[in-house]
Amino acid sequence: MVRVWEQIHFRSLTVQTSPHIRATEPEILPQRLLDVAKDDDQEEAPPHCRALLAPCSIPRSLVISPGLGGTPVTPQLTESLRRILFGGTFHVFNYEWRKSFFQFREPDSELSYILEADRGGARSIQMVIQARIIKFLLFSQPDSTDRRTLHSLSQLQQRDQDKALAAALSDSLWLAGQEERATVTLVTEDYCITPHLDYKLDDFTEKLQLFTFDRKDDVWKFILDHIQCFKAEGSHGVILFLYSLICSRTVDRLRDDMSSNTSHLLHLSLGNFVCRQALLNLLLTGRGSPHVFNGTLQFGEDGQPLERPLQGVLSRSDVGYLHWSREQMERGGLPQVGSMLKTPRFPVWVCCINNSYSVLFSLNRSLLSDWRMEHQFQLFYCNGQNSQRSTARLTVGERHRRRLIQLLKALQVHEGSGSPADTHSHHWEAPPAEADPEKRFPSLEMTIRTKWDGAAIDWNGTDPFY
Repeated sequence: MVRVWEQIHFRSLTVQTSPHIRATEPEILPQRLLDVAKDDDQEEAPPHCRALLAPCSIPRSLVISPGLGGTPVTPQLTESLRRILFGGTFHVFNYEWRKSFFQFREPDSELSYILEADRGGARSIQMVIQARIIKFLLFSQPDSTDRRTLHSLSQLQQRDQDKALAAALSDSLWLAGQEERATVTLVTEDYCITPHLDYKLDDFTEKLQLFTFDRKDDVWKFILDHIQCFKAEGSHGVILFLYSLICSRTVDRLRDDMSSNTSHLLHLSLGNFVCRQALLNLLLTGRGSPHVFNGTLQFGEDGQPLERPLQGVLSRSDVGYLHWSREQMERGGLPQVGSMLKTPRFPVWVCCINNSYSVLFSLNRSLLSDWRMEHQFQLFYCNGQNSQRSTARLTVGERHRRRLIQLLKALQVHEGSGSPADTHSHHWEAPPAEADPEKRFPSLEMTIRTKWDGAAIDWNGTDPFY
């Protein structure tokens, strides 16, 4: 007997009926253990309606018509998406992920190029797209020169923002598809599959429609035509992009990219799903390799061949990656980010600083190809937080490099040493008495020095970010 599936919209709680799906009575669904973690990070709903509550309905204005074409999602693909993301089929994205989309600051403003980033697990994806937006605006347009200004990023009109976002999204998808094809996933009106007891319904993955292209320009135009599906509130824009990324790479290729120790792209941390390094590398390089070193590691520290080689980064990325973690330093050291990520094609870096993501960039592309530019240069910083009112400008130089290298090495050996005599002219030369390097130097400075060892950094009047 075909039962009518009752959809309760998350916001309005109005009940609609749809004949497109069979469902078992919710009250007889068995109690199951989740494949990855308990379901306590989902929306709180009254106990009597938890089984019926659709996690979050997408506004009708952001749902495409089935007449647009494309290919409906299959039961096999929905299960594969769940497994490659969570490690199992009975878990769904929580509210923090479902509410995430790609939203710019106000058009025609100083920060009109900046995306508003969430604090949850989707932030890392938003910041990689932010880096690609900056790359597009500074270096990928026909009038790009080697001498750009911050004005190139400011005063963007809404149409300029839309084009930059479409370019950033299509860049990532095209790269994941080995620069041969890309797939875009959108949500249609009707259910495309019939769920079963081993699959947890989320009310939008089951309605996906897939659109595949073999020309990059076509990908960009299609995304631009449907940009509201990624940038509007309620669109699930980050999740739709993530689905598109996986479908462009394909689940089979992703499994080949990852090692036996990494079977899925997200992991639970402090009640929220966050991106593993494999997903970050997929966003940055188009391959889901789980490590940040260059190449493939064939041998272990003992010199013996590894049972399965460890996959690192095989090609230079368009935008780079820098990493600093106080916790990892206390545990014994940072992962060694290889030159493929540290020295990208364009001077834009996604920074993972104490597990929070932000972006550093330079206006001068020659910084990566002319060593003379490294004597003194400027870097700009944005973190996507509402509290940031202007782009931070840092001057990086080698004037006191030897002194800083000696000081940083001394901090690793001595604890509680006093400050040197007050004979220095800059605040970064004379750290306070605390032995903790994180307190002596802001974490952003420590992150920059993973690329430019011992560099002196002037914040130009901005309060340092610790």
